[in-house]
Amino acid sequence: AAARIHPNDPQRLQRALEVYELTGKPMTELCAEPRSDILQYSITKLALIPVDRRGLHARIAARFEDMLARGLIEEVAALYTRGDLNPGMPSMRAVGYRQVWQYLDGEIGRDQMIAAAIAATRGLAKRQVTWLRAEHDARIFEAESRPLAEIEEAIGLRLCRPLS
Repeated sequence: AAARIHPNDPQRLQRALEVYELTGKPMTELCAEPRSDILQYSITKLALIPVDRRGLHARIAARFEDMLARGLIEEVAALYTRGDLNPGMPSMRAVGYRQVWQYLDGEIGRDQMIAAAIAATRGLAKRQVTWLRAEHDARIFEAESRPLAEIEEAIGLRLCRPLS
């Protein structure tokens, strides 16, 4: 795996080591094994892709502002003060956490933190849409154009169940 995985990709390298540690087999060997018939159902991939980019950007900004109002800074501050975490760890590199950590570190101001987190979230959304469009066997629906009930009817499945 080390020959196949780029040296600047520590997460995949770590995952390959974890798989070997847990199974005693390299990932290439595990992936070459025939798949079991665990799944008794066919899988239908669904992709809800936003078409209205401005609307998506507005929802991303509003969501981040809501996260701040609900205590994101205090949440990251509690992690920041623990002393056993640092900004290089995968958990602290998450979108939003990274920018709040920089704010708490004094690297950037509050307005810069908000702008950077929103920009990073927009970038993440763009990468997700690109990935979803590459899923050639997925049924793609425009997220804003049809109510969920119509999408459920089109695919013949109930996607959401009411909370009980």
